[in-house]
Amino acid sequence: MDEKLEKRKSITIIAAAAIVASALGAGLSQVGSGFATRSSDGIVVIGSAKVSAKADNVVWTLSIANTGKTPASAVNGIDSGISALQKYLTDGGVGSEQLTLGPVNSYPTEEYINGNPTGRILNYRANREITVRTKDVQLVSKLSQNIGALLQQGVNVSNYGPQYYVSTLNKIRPELLSEATKDAKARAEAMTEAVGGRVGSITSVKAGPIQVTTPDSTMTSDYGMYDTSSIDKTVTATVTVTFKSN
Repeated sequence: MDEKLEKRKSITIIAAAAIVASALGAGLSQVGSGFATRSSDGIVVIGSAKVSAKADNVVWTLSIANTGKTPASAVNGIDSGISALQKYLTDGGVGSEQLTLGPVNSYPTEEYINGNPTGRILNYRANREITVRTKDVQLVSKLSQNIGALLQQGVNVSNYGPQYYVSTLNKIRPELLSEATKDAKARAEAMTEAVGGRVGSITSVKAGPIQVTTPDSTMTSDYGMYDTSSIDKTVTATVTVTFKSN
């Protein structure tokens, strides 16, 4: 009886081993096939390149505001404020042809009680913008920092801050993309040589958005960034490159 039982156990163990071996073989075959499929797609590497740049164009918008009991008194105060602002800018070195005056806007300030309008007009507010456009970015930077001198004179001026732009971005972009592609190839070669492989020809290249940031910024955007707050900038380009693997 014991001999028959031992025989059955032996047969069961052999059958189980055969099933496991078959399953492992099939599994390893699938794994091997998977690696082959992935490697046939090539090596995908992201390369990057950056360069320092300086803004050579600036747009600076300022606004004069005034409050009066009537629309006329509100607007009259705007005229004197605009004259003081124009004098500050031209005395500082900005040419009159570099100034653009916007329209005068006037609107009533209504009275509200508990969030509901009473229909009573408290006063009238008026404002007018003046925009500076020039290539002298250093001059505008200096004038912007000293705008407090007008406030001390009682001029109600709002400084929205200069917006600095790089006009040579179209020339910088192709050079950066070329360097980023070289960087991608160098990275691919470093990875493949470490495991005894070689990098083949390029099968596809996709350029990422250009990032224009302050020099110390690490911010990026999927749609690209363009910081206008600083004169000194860093321009960064990325490319995604697929290489054949040999």
